[in-house]
Amino acid sequence: MRWVVFNQKGGVGKSTIVCNLAAISSRRGRRTLVVDLDPQGNSSQYLLGREAAADAEPHLGTFFEESLGLGLFRRGLRDMVHPTSIPNLDVLPSSPMLEVIHGKLEARHKIMKLRDALNDLEEYDMVYLDTPPAFGFYTLSALIAADHCLIPFDCDEFSRQALYALLENLQEVKEDHNPGLEVAGIVVNQFQARANLPGQLVAELEAEGLPILRPFISTSVKVRESHHAACPLVIMDPSHKLSREFEALYQGLEKGAKPRKAQKKALARS
Repeated sequence: MRWVVFNQKGGVGKSTIVCNLAAISSRRGRRTLVVDLDPQGNSSQYLLGREAAADAEPHLGTFFEESLGLGLFRRGLRDMVHPTSIPNLDVLPSSPMLEVIHGKLEARHKIMKLRDALNDLEEYDMVYLDTPPAFGFYTLSALIAADHCLIPFDCDEFSRQALYALLENLQEVKEDHNPGLEVAGIVVNQFQARANLPGQLVAELEAEGLPILRPFISTSVKVRESHHAACPLVIMDPSHKLSREFEALYQGLEKGAKPRKAQKKALARS
């Protein structure tokens, strides 16, 4: 099953959500892969540490570079995967190279390469794709490859306005490229329960019929501490309030999501 976490706005917690859900998945015995498509490499650093992420070779940039025929030879995506310190959890690390070759990939229409390569990685039960804060080549590649999409929402008016355009983009991807893509829901992140505005915005979105997921993910300095420690919060402090919220979110998603094979059967009948 493949999950993409996508928002065109930066700073909404995509990498935090990806890595903590992936850590929960791996801790439950599922072979799990994180694919970091953001040239900033936040998920790579969160799971490997800053220095190890910077030194990781080969990486996702290598895969895309070789798909352009620019490398000495072509390797499979499996050769780019790196283990993390967490059992059952691997990462396909990002690289600044992704920014350099972005235009060439668009011009050469390599948009299906990631999906096709992931189809060959049958050993993974769960794949989580982290995306850059832009609706470009790498985000579209992830949306085409994914089964389910999670949308982080950080409870301000600018995020709300961007949300409507984002949902339109997702519908276009579904119609034109990936009819099996489902919006699993909106993850309310960095939620401040004592403030009036976040609750009001969420209530208005729910009244509009948008798929708001429960529980909300609270705000806490502990998340930044887990970033600094290069260890997902659910591993670093399993009893923390946010860790319990991530666990509950994971359980809800697991109950509501169709397995990949079931999705294919449903599409075949439609």
